[in-house]
Amino acid sequence: MYAIVEIAGQQFKVEEGKKIFVHRLDAAEGDNVMFEKVLLLDNDGAVTVGEPVIENTVVEGQVIAHVRGDKVIVFKKKKRKGYQKRSGHRQDFTQVEVMSIGPAGETKKKAAPKAEKKVAEAPVAEEVKAEVKKAPAKKAAASKEKVEKKAPVKKAAAKSTKKPEKE
Repeated sequence: MYAIVEIAGQQFKVEEGKKIFVHRLDAAEGDNVMFEKVLLLDNDGAVTVGEPVIENTVVEGQVIAHVRGDKVIVFKKKKRKGYQKRSGHRQDFTQVEVMSIGPAGETKKKAAPKAEKKVAEAPVAEEVKAEVKKAPAKKAAASKEKVEKKAPVKKAAAKSTKKPEKE
C-alpha cells in the first residue's frame, strides 16, 4: 500500500514504515504529524485518485529528526569584468517516518509486534552467550602451542647511485 501525499508544497510517495525527508516542518522531534492532502491511494492494486484530494484519508507520521542537506556552492562570474561572487547554501530538512495510511481517526498500534520480537530474540541471545564462554577456552589452547617465528630476511645491498660514465 502506498500513497501520494502533498507535504509543504511538494508531492511524496509514501509507504508504511518508510522514512522520508521533507522541507523543515514546525514540529518538535518525536511529535506525531498528520498529512491530510492525500492525492492518490493504491491499496494492493485498487487505485483511488482524488479530485483534488481523497476525502477522510490521512497519512500519519512521526518526526524523527531535523537535519541539514548537503552544501551547494553558488558561484557567479562575469568574464572580463572583474566580477566574482561565491556563496553557499544548506537546506533544512525534517526526517519523518510514516506510521500509517488510512481513514481519518483510525490509528494502528505497532507496539505489540515489537514486544513479541524481543521475546523471540531472548533464546538466541543465550545461545550466543554460551558460544562466547566456549571461545576463550579454544584461544587458550591455541596460545599454549609453540609458534616458531622466522627471522626477517635482509634485503640485498642498496644499489649505487653513481651514473655510468659516458665513453
